[in-house]
Amino acid sequence: MQTITFIGNGTMALSIAQGLKQKYNIEVVGRNMEKLDAFEVALDRKVEKFPLEEFDISDKTILLCVKPGNLESVAKQLKGKAKLLISVLAGVPVEKLKKKIKSKAIVRAMPNLAASVGASMTTLTGDAEHREEAEVLMRGAGDVLWLESEKEIDIATALAGSGPAYLALIAEALADGAVTQGLKRDDAMKVMQGLFAGFGTLIQEMHPALLKDGVMSPGGTTAAGYAALEKHKIRAGCMEAVEKAYKKAVELSH
Repeated sequence: MQTITFIGNGTMALSIAQGLKQKYNIEVVGRNMEKLDAFEVALDRKVEKFPLEEFDISDKTILLCVKPGNLESVAKQLKGKAKLLISVLAGVPVEKLKKKIKSKAIVRAMPNLAASVGASMTTLTGDAEHREEAEVLMRGAGDVLWLESEKEIDIATALAGSGPAYLALIAEALADGAVTQGLKRDDAMKVMQGLFAGFGTLIQEMHPALLKDGVMSPGGTTAAGYAALEKHKIRAGCMEAVEKAYKKAVELSH
């Protein structure tokens, strides 16, 4: 069974590891051994744990899952040359990674937290010769899509990478709306969860506009609620959220 080396032990690393633990051996590298122990407990799977200082990455397949601002300090503590480096650092371009960490090939990936249940939408770009290997690996965490440029992956980061936070805000707001009108909190949460579960399946097969038109009957309840969303410019807010997140990714790349 192939071994995947995680450098970093935060939320994203754990989410991806949850999706990969059935198919790969996992080893994790970090600064704090107590946090590495906690990572192992949360993963519920035996992992090899190593301190970051002087860690040898030679001929390893690396998943780099540190904060973008920590790249410099982390890179200084690594030695050797990796076989393949897959980086999930938002906004950090391949050229910058090449200057900091030695690797025969580099691929940028942007998964999301749904990786923990094998349902991430992960976008990839980088060394095309290693496209298949990177896709097979990241497919363990969900669906994958190879993009042709780093600009595209920065845009996709703003959509799929940050998207769970946007949808969580909408989910919470809808549940709060039901509670405001008199539905019990637990019932509102169950109804909202069922809504998102069913919608997730429908949106795979239907264009959003057709789905909306199929629900919205003339002068009905959906039309009234939809008009309220348009009044408050929810559509424009969502579009601006993607724009702002993309611009932040570009800013981080410099």
